[in-house]
Amino acid sequence: MDLRIIPSGATLGARVEGLDLSRPLDDSTFETLLQALGQHGVLKYPDQHLTARQLRDFAARFGELEVNVANAYQEPGLPEVMILSNMVQDGKPLGLSDAGQDWHTDMSYSRMIAFTNVLYGTTIPRRDGRSLGNTEFCNMHAAYEALPQEWKTRLAGMTCTHDFNKFWEMMRRERGSTRPPLTEAQRAAKPPVSHPVFLTHPITGRKVLYANPGYAVRIDQMSQAESDEALAFLFHHQTRPEFRYANQWQENDVLMWDNMGTIHNAVADYLPHEHRYIKRCQVAATRFFDEAGQPRAATAAVAA
Repeated sequence: MDLRIIPSGATLGARVEGLDLSRPLDDSTFETLLQALGQHGVLKYPDQHLTARQLRDFAARFGELEVNVANAYQEPGLPEVMILSNMVQDGKPLGLSDAGQDWHTDMSYSRMIAFTNVLYGTTIPRRDGRSLGNTEFCNMHAAYEALPQEWKTRLAGMTCTHDFNKFWEMMRRERGSTRPPLTEAQRAAKPPVSHPVFLTHPITGRKVLYANPGYAVRIDQMSQAESDEALAFLFHHQTRPEFRYANQWQENDVLMWDNMGTIHNAVADYLPHEHRYIKRCQVAATRFFDEAGQPRAATAAVAA
């Protein structure tokens, strides 16, 4: 096996060649991929041919898999594998059609945050020879480093509340949305939580900006007015063009990204007849944080 990691040359992203993800990873290869994910933020594995179970097994190598709180559009017998699709069969949607459309990072609304998402695209929409439904990312290492020093000083040590319902309701307001409101049971399963505004990344050891437009609702140590002003500034800052990277999907790509070091946006530029079908696994950051959300010791994180 001739493993090659080829950087994109942009602020994020690398292509991983010479690796068949249907086969179990040995420890050395896994550690190489783990470090590459921290360094590059987004990894693409082209030309993969996986069953849903093989996708799940690859993702599970990186940590505990999350079952989405919406509890819908799951691979039969594999609830950790969620279907993202605009396709309809016999009058029924095959998957969640509006997942991830706007800037966010997954599971910041949970006490145990997300480490990585692993997506496998088998049907990719195209128009005039170019792929649609691509996934954009912003680099949160770079966003932190480019913050004015007065903002770094002002926000140091502060925490921010994240709420799952913020993004869900935002998507429900979109034209044509069929999302129902969350039930009381679903709300209770994901109550708002707080995380540091500046998180120390467990792989790179550097600070990242961890307050995203999709779920962040309040900086806890500020008044509502001060918080609204600060979050508006941070949301604008972190999506500046120089921090962005756009992945161009191809059929049979596996795409994974680091949710701590990036935010992402699924671009909804395709029509209902332009079909998209993607299987997704979401990996919690259990490798790096305990159940209370506190960082594990570095040696424990590596051995987990």
